Amino acid sequence: MNPLRRPALIVIDVQRGFDDASWGPRDNPDCEANIATLLGVWRRRSWPVVFVRHDSADPRSPLASGSRGNDFKEMITGEPDLLVSKRVNSSFHGSPDLDRWLSAEDITEVVICGITTNHCCETTARVAGNLGYDTYFVVDATHTFDRQALDGSMIPAATVSAMTAANLHGEFATVITFTELATDLRSLPDARRESS
Repeated sequence: MNPLRRPALIVIDVQRGFDDASWGPRDNPDCEANIATLLGVWRRRSWPVVFVRHDSADPRSPLASGSRGNDFKEMITGEPDLLVSKRVNSSFHGSPDLDRWLSAEDITEVVICGITTNHCCETTARVAGNLGYDTYFVVDATHTFDRQALDGSMIPAATVSAMTAANLHGEFATVITFTELATDLRSLPDARRESS
């Protein structure tokens, strides 16, 4: 990553409703801790942070607007530079307009994390790539759930995540791990020295 580009961290749908047992088994128990660490790094460097929240119009949804499940999880702290509300998978199809905001801020590089890997995170990465953003997808700062295949068999969440990574990498985004990103960030100048 190029620190001069002021990369935006897009934190997608890290909401209490995803703790609901109805979603089924999940992968990557380190997801939330990795996201919290990324948030800390971005804030120390004064880089832009975007929170995205899924405001479901379905009152039966664990993410229904106004419900406890709609709230962010406890590790999503502080005020973002932008809060996007959406009712579809893509963070670029919410309000306010994410693409317009990024363009106005002269941001060309985005780093994506959140829930779920293969739905809102993957869709957002695809749209970001199509719009021309230099897109990084931190796959182990996302998680997903087991999915039922058309033949009725269950696809483990880890396999779903691996398929998302394969779909995105080199086509829509650069897929990296949290460890790889942390190594890259450690090689950058300290934010205090950058501003001095």
